[in-house]
Amino acid sequence: MKALVYTGPEELIYQDFADPDPQPGDALIRIERVGICGSDMHSYLGHDPRRVPPMILGHEACGVTADGRRVTINPMVTCGTCPACVAGRENICRERSIMSILPRQGSFAEAAVMREENLIVVPDGVDPAKASLAEPLACGWHAVRLGLEAGWVEAPKTLVIGGGPIGLGAALSAAAMGITDITVTEPNEMRRRFLMDRCGLKVLAELDAPDSYDLVIDGVGFTATRETASSAAVPGGVIMHIGLGGGEPGLDVRRFTLQEVTFIGTYTYTYKDFRDTAAAIFDGRLGPLDWIEERPLSEGHRAFQDIRAGKVAAPKIVLVP
Repeated sequence: MKALVYTGPEELIYQDFADPDPQPGDALIRIERVGICGSDMHSYLGHDPRRVPPMILGHEACGVTADGRRVTINPMVTCGTCPACVAGRENICRERSIMSILPRQGSFAEAAVMREENLIVVPDGVDPAKASLAEPLACGWHAVRLGLEAGWVEAPKTLVIGGGPIGLGAALSAAAMGITDITVTEPNEMRRRFLMDRCGLKVLAELDAPDSYDLVIDGVGFTATRETASSAAVPGGVIMHIGLGGGEPGLDVRRFTLQEVTFIGTYTYTYKDFRDTAAAIFDGRLGPLDWIEERPLSEGHRAFQDIRAGKVAAPKIVLVP
């Protein structure tokens, strides 16, 4: 099969690659659409030691099984038996792994394999590109759900830091869950205008007022955004930290203590979050999802270069094998 193969830092080559080898319980899936994730970019830049070249990246995928089912793929594989899995918190399973980390190759390819229980059937009439968004949108869905459970304000005034796919997913999830006062901060003017014009969001270049938001979601995760989150939360507010930009400091722990601010790190999603997100995509609760840019998988390397250079207005590039 043809695949977009990570061969070293800033090297992606569209080439022949060994066909996937389904194991018992796996489904063979012909990939129709696959999105580029921020973690794929980290790997492309050589910042993820878990992804050793030659490696097929990509885990935000929709495709068709050998028996003709169109499915969206939950790429997280867990043990199913540990206390976390039994409690429905599969995302913190100590044995968790994800498509695009060995032993499972990713989905920047014509085909991939995944466990049957990780597949969700896509209804007829749903665009496969939109179905491929279930994985990134589930990250925001999970964060908003946890933030609402942790907070004490019924309709929290919400700030989302970052207008990329994770931040946008959080903003759309917040709206789907009934939150009406949502502000997004995004410094890139091209993307800011895109989010306002295409998604109808309130988007600012930077924080408008500190000490003003009941729920703060950091979808970036760098020192500067953590500093913004720290100052934005009201007393008793909740900060949800999704972004994996870096491990540097930036949190005002003294303020958290004095103002009883709750800080929660949030990683991916539970199986239920993924199913709920997919259902929200299918029934339109997350909006038209028309903010995708599609490009051929064969031109994937150029897409990575353009994203890194800040030349892409759309929050998500989806590759087409």
